[in-house]
Amino acid sequence: MDVFSIVAEWLPYLLSGVMVTIGLVAAALIIGALLGLPMALGQVYGTRPLKMVIGTYVWFFRGLPVLLLLFLFYFTIFPFLNLDVPEFFVGATVLGLRGAAYQSQIFRGAIQSISEGQMTAARSLGMSRLTAIRSVIIPQAVRVALPGWSNEYPNILTDSAICYAIGVAELMTRTSQIVAQTYITMPIYLACALVFILLNYAGMRVIYHLEKRVAIPGFSGNTSSGVL
Repeated sequence: MDVFSIVAEWLPYLLSGVMVTIGLVAAALIIGALLGLPMALGQVYGTRPLKMVIGTYVWFFRGLPVLLLLFLFYFTIFPFLNLDVPEFFVGATVLGLRGAAYQSQIFRGAIQSISEGQMTAARSLGMSRLTAIRSVIIPQAVRVALPGWSNEYPNILTDSAICYAIGVAELMTRTSQIVAQTYITMPIYLACALVFILLNYAGMRVIYHLEKRVAIPGFSGNTSSGVL
C-alpha cells in the first residue's frame, strides 16, 4: 500500500479530531470573553485592590507556558479540589483562563479608547455610572476591540494542539496516534498542518465578515484579520 493510500485510509480518523479542536477553541474563546470583559472593566473602573488582583491574574496566566498550565491544572489543582473532570474540560478551561488574561487587555484598550466625554454626557442625561458603562461604553468598546480580539482565534487554535499532552483527542493527538500506528511521519504531519491551515483560514474569514458587519465608522481600517 502506497503512502497516499495510507493517508486516505486514515484521513477520516484524523478529521474526527477536528470537532474536538473546534470545541476547544470555541469554549476557550467564550470563557475568555466572559471573563476578559469584566476584568477589563475592573481594571479601568475598579478600585485599587481589584485592579491589583486582576493584574496579578493577568501576570500569572500570561507568564506561564500553556503546557505548564495544563499540567498544573490536570495533575495538581483539579486533583487537589477532588474534581475528576474530563481531559477536554481541563484543556478548554486552561485555554479559556489564559485567553481571558490576553482578552482583558484587548478589551481594556478598547474601553480606554472611548472618549471620557461620552461617560460625562451619559451621566448628564441622568444615567448611573453602571448604566452608562453597560449601555454606552461596552457596546462601543466591544466593537472597537473586535479586530484585536480576532487575533485570539489563531492563537488559541495553535495552542489547542498542546492539549495532546494530557490526552485530549484533538487533531494533534489523532495525528500522533496515526504516526505511531503507521510509522509514516511526513505525509501525516503535512495532512495535519493542512487541516490547521484550513481551520485558521475559515475561522478568520468568519471573523473578518463579522468585523465588517459591526465596524464603527473611523475604526473600520483597524481590522487585523488579514483575510481577503
